[in-house]
Amino acid sequence: MSDARAHERLQQFYIPEEQSIYLLSHHDAKKLKDWVALCIAQLEGLGYRDIHLVGKGAYGFVFAGWRLGEDRRTRDEHVFKFTRVTLPQALQDRLEEEAYMLDQVAHPLIPRLVSYQRVRRQSILVMQRAPGINLEEYSLRHGRMSPRLVVKIASQLADILKSLRGASTGAGTPPVVHGDIKPSNLVFDVEREQVALIDWGSSVFAQLDEHQQFITTNVMQLMSDNLQQTNARLGDVYFIGEEQLNGALSSPRFDEQGVAATLYALASGQSCRFGVRAIPAVSLGLPREFARLLDGMLADDPQLRMQAGDYFLREMGRIARLVMPELPLEPPQSLLPVWVRPATREIDTVVYTSRKSFLREAFEADETGEHAGNALDAVNDVQLDRYYKNFMQGMGGTEKAFLAAVSRLGKYPIVGGLAIRWEPQGIFVDTALHLHDPALKAAFVVAINNMVALARAIYRQGVFKACLFNARDTLHLEREDPEAAFVFAPTADGEARPRLSYEVSAVPELEDDSRVHSYFEDGPDPEELLVLPEKILKALESLNAIHHTGMLIFEALPHHLKIHSYYRLLDPSREQEFARLLAEILDAVPLISGLGISGFMKMPYKNTKHFDHIEAQPERFYPRDPRAV
Repeated sequence: MSDARAHERLQQFYIPEEQSIYLLSHHDAKKLKDWVALCIAQLEGLGYRDIHLVGKGAYGFVFAGWRLGEDRRTRDEHVFKFTRVTLPQALQDRLEEEAYMLDQVAHPLIPRLVSYQRVRRQSILVMQRAPGINLEEYSLRHGRMSPRLVVKIASQLADILKSLRGASTGAGTPPVVHGDIKPSNLVFDVEREQVALIDWGSSVFAQLDEHQQFITTNVMQLMSDNLQQTNARLGDVYFIGEEQLNGALSSPRFDEQGVAATLYALASGQSCRFGVRAIPAVSLGLPREFARLLDGMLADDPQLRMQAGDYFLREMGRIARLVMPELPLEPPQSLLPVWVRPATREIDTVVYTSRKSFLREAFEADETGEHAGNALDAVNDVQLDRYYKNFMQGMGGTEKAFLAAVSRLGKYPIVGGLAIRWEPQGIFVDTALHLHDPALKAAFVVAINNMVALARAIYRQGVFKACLFNARDTLHLEREDPEAAFVFAPTADGEARPRLSYEVSAVPELEDDSRVHSYFEDGPDPEELLVLPEKILKALESLNAIHHTGMLIFEALPHHLKIHSYYRLLDPSREQEFARLLAEILDAVPLISGLGISGFMKMPYKNTKHFDHIEAQPERFYPRDPRAV
């Protein structure tokens, strides 16, 4: 197999969910740090203080800071959006278009545009900063949002959608479509329980109204190409609806779908819209009318979606007046074992997952998701990998939701691994999950239980594996010539090579030897293309006989080798032997040849959990009389 073909296939095995800076090569990491420092310096030159990076995406970076107001006593809190300098000029120009669209809307829950400017060929969009944290972060900290809060936020979003249909833009102006409504684009002020809609990079003027009629009376405009091709932009594929995903003409219905997906994700503690069949809204403890409304807005039938959307905008004000006190909730019980221990250092979790053929039914087809106005196809950017653009085509909704649920685990400070096997009689799950923040356990358990519920609703045969490791522990080797060996450069303290880090259990964690998990019991993985040297395999085989848990992944690229690892020794009496074998593995790294991935994962015990298949979670509603509860 050619190197080019191997690199192409490499994208079909372990996929990093987020490109942590600790996974970048030294050159790329330095370039990123230098560029962030340059942005901060430019903002300081404009008089801003306390500048810090608050987010990054496919097209740019977002910073926040403040400067004194005109009265020299108050602070003006602002957000600054920079485009990536590596983007084509046409994509960089979109920041100016975003500024224009933001300037067209006026609503108390939409932070206003402050200015758009260019500084040394660098475009900067300046906006008001909404107080609070975005709802994706809130969801990750708290798990499922309470029914009362979901309904309150739904009422605010309904008001924003009504405004975008024309109330704020003035007579004769077409409705504005935000195009990317999702939890991370809603900033939540916890004290006031109020949201603010941000990030207008996907916004456009609607081509169709809510009745799917062209928004023009001019015959020549109706005949023009502008109304035959969509002006819509993609938005986040985890939250946008089918019409927007498939390139339909832009319509206010797009934002109804984004709102429905957002409310569903918040109520269920997920990071996407796709789980609604396995975990329907009627199973989430919401008021009966509101739950059925949400399920209708997320239904497969387009007519039902539109009817539910109309009902949402018409009745949400009344539904929001329901008396809904917060009900006492029992902490959720985890369906899988989770070990919790405070972190002794920072954890930058990355998830690497395997996708076998049961999740890749349609991958052989050339499904690029092309539609007019979709600029994603023009961007070769590692941040887009997390959208699985080349993997999600042809996959069922529940399978997509399952992948998103596994990705969500990686947003917690966690290390370990999991393996799920689907059989006709149910699913079998092996895990070793170590959470390093006790305060997040309740929310993490919700994420675990959602993943299990989604897996139980998948009826296939196959195996899925995921490794979760701390990117800060990744070892990097670089080479100029793809034919040369990977060799460790001397470390700062003069050692010939670094070491594979590991933790040691304070006391032996021993059980019946027959229940100890093996690296090799599943056999070689046919999708791992990198063949490791015999010396490394022998060291791993010896390591396998020592009681421990962890994982080791070699990722070989033409000029860059990454060694990801997580190890916890469960038999302290064998630490010397354990450390020696890890050193032998690194000693043999120069013998690695070829490109691809090779990985090993070891659970502490064969403590397999079995769950029966279940197509959907049972109905559960907010009580009619909450005072009785």
